[in-house]
Amino acid sequence: MSTPILATKLYIPPPRSKVVFRSRLIERLNEGLTAGRKLTLVSAPAGFGKTTLISEWVAGCERPIAWLSLDEGDNAPTRFLAYLVSALQTLALPRKNSAQSGVKEMAANIGAGVLALLNSQEPPSTESILTTLLNEIVTLPFDFTLILDDYHVVDNKSIDDALAFLLEHQPPQMHLVIATREDPQFPLARLRARGQLTELRAADLRFTPSEAAEFLNQMMGLNLPVEDISALETRTEGWIAGLQLAAISMQGHQDATSFIQSFTGSHHFVLDYLVEEVLQQQPESVQTFLLRTSILDRMCGPLCDAVLLASSVSGQETLEYLERANLFIVPLDNERRWYRYHHLFCDLLRQRLGKPKEFAEFNLRASRWHEENGDLGAAFHHAIAAGDFVRAAGLAEAAWQGMESSFQTAAWLGWVKKLPGEVIRVRPVLCTLLGWAFANAGEPEASELRLQDAERCMEGSDVANEAQLKPLPAMIALARAYNAQVQGNPAATVKYAELALQIIPEDDFVRRAKAISTLEITHWASGNLESAIRGIGDWMERMTKVGNHVFVVASAFAVADLLVGLGRLSEAERTYQEALQLAAQHGPEAEHITAHHHLGLSMIYRQRVDDTLAAHHLNRAAELGLQTTLVDWQYRWHVAQAQLKEAAGDLETALTLLDEAKRVYVQTLVPDLRPIAVLKARIHLKQGRPDKARAWAAERGLSLADQVSYLHEFEHLTLARLEIANPQVNALLARLLQAAEAQKRRGSALDILLVQALAHEAQGNRPQALTALKRALSLAEPEGYVRMFLDEGSSMAQLLLQAAVSGIMPDYTGKLLAAFEAEQLRNAGESPLLTTPAAQPPIEPISQRELEVLRLFKTELSGPEIARELVIALSTVRTHTKSIYSKLNVTNRRAAVKRAEELHLI
Repeated sequence: MSTPILATKLYIPPPRSKVVFRSRLIERLNEGLTAGRKLTLVSAPAGFGKTTLISEWVAGCERPIAWLSLDEGDNAPTRFLAYLVSALQTLALPRKNSAQSGVKEMAANIGAGVLALLNSQEPPSTESILTTLLNEIVTLPFDFTLILDDYHVVDNKSIDDALAFLLEHQPPQMHLVIATREDPQFPLARLRARGQLTELRAADLRFTPSEAAEFLNQMMGLNLPVEDISALETRTEGWIAGLQLAAISMQGHQDATSFIQSFTGSHHFVLDYLVEEVLQQQPESVQTFLLRTSILDRMCGPLCDAVLLASSVSGQETLEYLERANLFIVPLDNERRWYRYHHLFCDLLRQRLGKPKEFAEFNLRASRWHEENGDLGAAFHHAIAAGDFVRAAGLAEAAWQGMESSFQTAAWLGWVKKLPGEVIRVRPVLCTLLGWAFANAGEPEASELRLQDAERCMEGSDVANEAQLKPLPAMIALARAYNAQVQGNPAATVKYAELALQIIPEDDFVRRAKAISTLEITHWASGNLESAIRGIGDWMERMTKVGNHVFVVASAFAVADLLVGLGRLSEAERTYQEALQLAAQHGPEAEHITAHHHLGLSMIYRQRVDDTLAAHHLNRAAELGLQTTLVDWQYRWHVAQAQLKEAAGDLETALTLLDEAKRVYVQTLVPDLRPIAVLKARIHLKQGRPDKARAWAAERGLSLADQVSYLHEFEHLTLARLEIANPQVNALLARLLQAAEAQKRRGSALDILLVQALAHEAQGNRPQALTALKRALSLAEPEGYVRMFLDEGSSMAQLLLQAAVSGIMPDYTGKLLAAFEAEQLRNAGESPLLTTPAAQPPIEPISQRELEVLRLFKTELSGPEIARELVIALSTVRTHTKSIYSKLNVTNRRAAVKRAEELHLI
C-alpha cells in the first residue's frame, strides 16, 4: 500500500494575470542554468515574491520542470523523499510542444522502485535511496529543473543532509531551485566557492522604484504621484507584501499621502497594522471566514462550510472572492478547488483568532469532515487541536491497520505520542498497538510497558468489549516473543511464541506465520541449522497447500541461507532457482521479494568464480532491490558490496560501505551472525592495523579460553586470526571445529579448517598445516569453493603451492592456484600474492621426478649426466626440463633454480 501523495503539492503555481514583469531577475534565473551551476537559491523573508517570481520564470522556461510545495508535514525524511520522487515523476515542459509526451513518458517511471522502498516497514538509508534515484536521473536524455518551494518549513537535519548529498552528486542534466525564508543548513560556502551557486536574496527581490510604481499604479490601480510612491517604497524597503497590504488598505483612503506618512515601523509592526486595516475593510462575514478558516492548513469549499456551518455564502464562493481580491490566498490546483492562505497571513490570522470558546468546536467540525472523507491523519490532528483526546485515540486505533499494512507505524507512533498517558492507559487496544509500534521501532522496553498496560486494562473490561478484546492476548504474546528474540533471550522467545500459537486461530495465517518464524529462528541462533530447515520446510508445505506462494518464496530464501551455512552450496543454488521459478509463475507480487534470492545466487556464483552468472544475478538483485519491502535488504546489499570491494583490494571503500550497512541495520528475527564490527576488524587485519582489531576484541571481552557458540563463532574465528601465531589459538579452533562437526555445519568447518591451516603454518608446523588444508580441500571440492581460499590472500596461496608440491589433491589445488593467478592479474600493480619475480605462480604441481631433476639443475651436471644419475633416458630428461620451464614460467636452468628456491620447492 503506497503512501498517499497529495497531488496539489506538485502543481506548478500558474503565473498571475496582473504581475510586474521582472526581466532583470528572470535573466539572473536563466544564468543559473549555465553549465556547472547546481543550485539556484532564492532566499528572503516572507512577502518578497519568491514563489511569484519563480512561477513567472517557469512559464517562459524551455526545459522540463518539477515543482514541490513543502509544508511542515514534510519534516519526516521518508515523506520528504516520497514527495521528492513523486514531483520528479510529474516532469513536464511548461509549454506544450512535440517533445511533451516523450518527457512525460520517461519521467513517469523515475524512482518507482524508490517509492516502494520508502513504503517498506524500515526504509533503507537516505543516501542509499538518493544514490539509486541519482543513477536513474543520469539516464534521462534531457535537462530539467526541480523546484522546492517554502523549504524553510523543513526543520530536520537528515533532510538537509540528504539535499547536501544530492547536490554533491547531482547529475549534470539536473538543476535545483530552492525558495526559502532562511538559508538551508548545507554547505553553501563550498558551492559558492566552486561557482556552482546562483543566489537571489532580499536585496535582489525588493521592488525598485520603477517596479513599485508599476505595481501600485498599474496593478493595484492607485494612481499615486511619484513622491508618494517613492515614500512608500522607502518605508517598505521594496517589500512586496508590505506594498500589497498597503495598497489594499489605501483603496479606502481619500488622503493617500497622510496614510503613507503614518506608515512606519519594522516589518512586524507594519504587518500587524496592515492586517488590521485589511480585515477592517472587509465585510464582517469575510472577516469571520478568514479568522475561523485559519485553523485549516488546506481548505476547500465543503470543508469551510463544515467549519462555519451557518455562513450565508458558500465556502467556494468566498474562496473565489478572496482570490480575486488578492487577500493572500494561494490556489493549490488548476480546478481552484483547494487553497491555502499565504503562510505569514495565516500565522497572523491565527494569532488574531486566539482560542475563543468556539475554537475546539471549529477543530472538531474539521476533524469530523476529514474522517468522513477518509483523511484520518488530518482528522486526528484536528481532534488533538480541539483537545478531544478520546476522539483522537479512537482515530489512531482506526488508522492502525492501514498504516501498518503500508509500513507507516513509525508515523503512527509519532501521532500517538501526542496523546496524554492517562488516555492511552485505559484503552487496551491502543496499548497493544503501541506495544507493537514500539517493538517495530526497536524499543522492546517501551513496548513491554504498553503491553502491561493493555493487560491491566483487559482485567477490568466489560463483556460489551469482548469481541474487540479477543485478539489482544495473542497479539501481546507475539509482541513479547518478538521483543525477546531482539533482546537475545531464546527461552522467553520460545515461551511466548508457543503461547501465541496456542491462542491464535488456525485461520489467522499472518500471525501464525510470525509465531512459527520466531520459533524457527531460535534453532538458527543455536546452530541447529538442520532443525531450522525442517521447521521452515514444514511451514512452506502448509503455505503451499493454502496457496500462499509469496510466503513460500520468502521462506525459500531463509532455507537457502541455512544451506549455505551448512556448506551445501548446490542445494542452496537449487533452492534459490526453484523459488525464482515459483515467483515467476505467480506474478509481480512474488517476484518483488526475490532481490534476496538473486543476491544469494550471485554470492554462490562468486564463490565459484563464475563471474558471468555472478554479475547477472547481482544486477538483477539491484533492480529488484528497488521494489522489495523486506526490511533488511539495504543492510544485505551494503555488506555484499563491501565484500566485493574488499576482494578488489579497495579496503577503505569496503569500510565505508560497512559503516553504511551498520547505519541501515534493522534488528530482525534473523540472528546477526557476522556483526559489522567483526567484518571491520577483519579488514583492519588486512590493512596491517592489528591495533584496531585488538581494540575491538578488548571491547568485546574476547579470550582464547572462551566457550564457543554458533552465535559468536565468527567473532572467535576473527580473534584466532588476530592471534594466529599464538599456540593457544589451536585449542580454540579445535573447540570451534568440534562444535561445527557435531552440528554438521560443513560451511563453518571449512572456514575453521582454513584458519587452522594458516595458524599451524604461522607457528612453523607445516605438516599440521597441510593436514588441516587437506581436510579443508576435501570439504570444499565437491561444492566448488574457490573464493573462500582467495580471500585468505598470499599466505593461503603459498600454502597451496606446498600442497601442490606434496601432491595433495593436485587437480583441485591446480584450479585454486590458477584462480589466484587470475586474481593477481585483475589486481595488477598490488603486492603479488605469490612471491615470484614474474608474479606468475605455477599452475600445475611439480611432480616428484621433476623435483629430482630440479635439484640436479643446481649442480654442474650436464643433461646426459643427469640422465645417468637418475637412470632415465636423455629424452626423458628433456621432457621433464621442458615441463619444468613451462610450469615455472622460465627459459633456462639458472632461472628455474632461482624460481624453485623462491617458491621453497628445493
